[in-house]
Amino acid sequence: MYVGRFVVVAPEFAAYRVSSRSFPNRRILDREDALTVGPTEDAPETDNPYISYNCLRIVGSEASASGSASGGTPRAAVIGNGSQVDPIAEKLELGYPARDALAESLLALDYEKDDYDTPRIAGVVGEESYIATVRKDALLVHEVEEPTLVATYEEDTPRAFAFEADDAFEAARTAYDLEFEHAVCAAGVERTADGFETAFVNESSTHD
Repeated sequence: MYVGRFVVVAPEFAAYRVSSRSFPNRRILDREDALTVGPTEDAPETDNPYISYNCLRIVGSEASASGSASGGTPRAAVIGNGSQVDPIAEKLELGYPARDALAESLLALDYEKDDYDTPRIAGVVGEESYIATVRKDALLVHEVEEPTLVATYEEDTPRAFAFEADDAFEAARTAYDLEFEHAVCAAGVERTADGFETAFVNESSTHD
């Protein structure tokens, strides 16, 4: 089954996977306090505004995919399928509750105005963990008490989902290996006593 891009959020970890039929030539890169989805070097040129974006941001201090951090303990991690990740992170930095940061940012940006009216999906892992989506017909924001999945297609309503991960790399690897079709790359994040650790999996390589 093809569900497109999806997010899994649990109280202590989250994962995001790019699944794509139209733009498979993408990868995740580590850019200081963010993991960024972008085209591979051999990808054809496109003016599609939804191809490149930060899919993971750590809020509260700088952090990298190796888990290192400075400037205090990070307070939250934001994960999602598009440019909404940045304003959600910025609102958290300003002190917004996670629920409000998700709802206001998703309402402001709305669903993606492409040929499929693709929903925006996102999650926050922190003192409170939430998962959210904005579709053409609804905004849904759910507090998370167990692993919960939402996807851009088919699985576009958050639901409990069997998913286990002991660390950020396992979260990314498990998401990448799920039997949903057309896996491209995946990111994972784990909340630890010292902040957050992140990892990512590209089609031919892994990073933690």
